[in-house]
Amino acid sequence: MIKVYIADDHQLIREGLKKILKGEDGITIAGDTGSADEILPFLGSNEINVVVLDLNFPDRNGLEILKDIKSLHPDTAVLILSMHPEEHYAVRALKAGASGYLTKESASEELLRAIRKAGAGGKYLSATLAEKLAFDLDATLGKASHQVLSDREFEVMVLIAKGKPQNEIAGDLNLSPSTVNTYRGRILEKMGFKSNAELVQYAVKNKLIE
Repeated sequence: MIKVYIADDHQLIREGLKKILKGEDGITIAGDTGSADEILPFLGSNEINVVVLDLNFPDRNGLEILKDIKSLHPDTAVLILSMHPEEHYAVRALKAGASGYLTKESASEELLRAIRKAGAGGKYLSATLAEKLAFDLDATLGKASHQVLSDREFEVMVLIAKGKPQNEIAGDLNLSPSTVNTYRGRILEKMGFKSNAELVQYAVKNKLIE
């Protein structure tokens, strides 16, 4: 039996996922939550095979939650479920330890296959994502894209693109304002930008922010 835990801050999404999984042979829903703070305590007291994890929580970044889960519960598979297109977050999530990446648009068609694959210890890749990974091996990815950023730099970039001031970003990430400014400088340099405005335009164009 594959025990599944659903973590998404939208109740309608959680209810929809539970309807998809209800009554499926070999799969049981062990619980669900809309709070990032409840995920690790639940996993600490329950044996879960697969976590279906959203990338966007109001209080924490989903990639950081993913890393914590894999650090504390390495045998628990994590499937990322996101509104963001695969080409922008999937590779980063897989590198952080995810067993698969699904967009919310495709979840109804792919969720069951992905859970069974992850529950058996495998990796679930959609045909689109598998093709992208094959192309990425060619090393032709533009060097000025967000893919050249570290996870922390990427996180800071997204917050800057959302218009958050430096002091607020520092508070959200438990960093000093000067450290955030250092990250900003690295981001602009790596991506070939001269200002925050160019960064925002890039983020909007590539659908990195809602």
